[in-house]
Amino acid sequence: MKNLLFLPLIIPLATAVLGLLAWNQRKFQRIAGICSTALLSVTAVLLLLEVQQHGILSAQAGNWPAPFGITLVADTFSALMLLATGLMGLCVTVYSLADADSDQEARGYHPLLQVLLLGICGSFLTGDLFNLYVWFEVMLIASFVLLALGGKREQMEGAIKYVALNLIASALLLAGIGLLYGVTGTLNMAHLAIRLQEMPHTGTIPVIAVLLFCAFSIKAAVFPFYFWLPASYHTPPIAVITIFSALLSKVGIYVLIRVFTLIFPQETITGQPLILGAAGLTMLFGALGAIAQPELRRLLSFCVVSQIGYLLMGLGLMTPLALAGSIFFMLHIMAAKSALFLTSGVVARMSGTTMLKELGGLYKRYPLLAVLFLVPALSVAGIPPLSGFWGKLALVQAGLQSEQYLLVAMALGVSVLTLYYLVTAWIALFWKNQPADAEKLHHLPAVRRGQMIVPALLLALVSLVAGLLPEPLFRLCHIASEQLLNNDAYIKAVLGVTQ
Repeated sequence: MKNLLFLPLIIPLATAVLGLLAWNQRKFQRIAGICSTALLSVTAVLLLLEVQQHGILSAQAGNWPAPFGITLVADTFSALMLLATGLMGLCVTVYSLADADSDQEARGYHPLLQVLLLGICGSFLTGDLFNLYVWFEVMLIASFVLLALGGKREQMEGAIKYVALNLIASALLLAGIGLLYGVTGTLNMAHLAIRLQEMPHTGTIPVIAVLLFCAFSIKAAVFPFYFWLPASYHTPPIAVITIFSALLSKVGIYVLIRVFTLIFPQETITGQPLILGAAGLTMLFGALGAIAQPELRRLLSFCVVSQIGYLLMGLGLMTPLALAGSIFFMLHIMAAKSALFLTSGVVARMSGTTMLKELGGLYKRYPLLAVLFLVPALSVAGIPPLSGFWGKLALVQAGLQSEQYLLVAMALGVSVLTLYYLVTAWIALFWKNQPADAEKLHHLPAVRRGQMIVPALLLALVSLVAGLLPEPLFRLCHIASEQLLNNDAYIKAVLGVTQ
């Protein structure tokens, strides 16, 4: 069953190649994209079941033994992230049937989306830091083109900011990888865990850890490196924004958790005040930025930043409960925030604008849209019994157990701010009267409206079910956190030995 590890890479790669070969066959590209993401979701489910039954899986490409070959590894954490990737990819691909215009499709939108998913899946499965860098570059190339697709002035401005900051992150990452290889002679993550455990941690190792932390923090939009995200995410089409907000920044957080629990646990404990400070400030500045936004997409982009702080909080606390809470919250925010973005896209198509002061009165004509926005908004704010509540509850409990009272107070305060600005946005969109000078609502054909609403409805239901029945998912998240903190099983799966 180790061949399952290669399928999440083969599926989007083969679909991207087929899409390029059928460049002018738009209908084929759409169908292939839906089939690909559905098959990726099924593969992720099988992989998750296999990991639960037989433990952590590892495979060596080309039969080169670790640590010399290309290593792929799947544990509970990576399998859960692959499942979320497949679900997000499927929802966005279906939504794109109505959202992507003919010009974007003619410029390769569907193959580019598959290349992006390839880079994301590779980042979740790789067991080697250099290959992680390669997958990051695959993501960067695909995401840059998707951001700039269409060539509008605001898109190009956002894409340039995005790629400039991410190139700096790539340079820091490559520098850290080079220094780490020079010190240890290996880049296999399991092998690094053993080598660094045996070596004295002189001044070089903390410097490398800081370089890698900064590189991953830029990609994850952690304070103070977050400013590129709201400057870039409000410019492309909603489908592109949704896949970016759901997956790209989460890859950065995933890698931070993976690398700093496996390779640099000692540096994580030593740097706990800095990590927790960055987490708290990311929450706060994201929330304050969202409150100040008059435009819906920028408001939601700052909300993405704010929620990243909660994910980093689990790494800073470094306890099983905290990491389980971060993983649960990550899966929740991927679904809930994507539902918000997709619903806002429907609103934008109908009203022709995303400026809050120019919107209103949608509840009377489209009550389902109002519910589709309100439920995930309350979930993101952490209102019980929705999924966001359980993730935040675990993080708050872990913070109290670690006596991080200031951070807990900040997390609770930011939740109140989140509730305020999301409910304010909902009132502006749906409850208040439509301005007299507002543009008349555009009618969407039933098929197109369904293609846009069904993915948002599915994600809202996922968030709702995860809140009403949190125990099965939280159990998996707790298993994932135990595997992260007790990494003997990971090392044995890759190298055949333990520490």
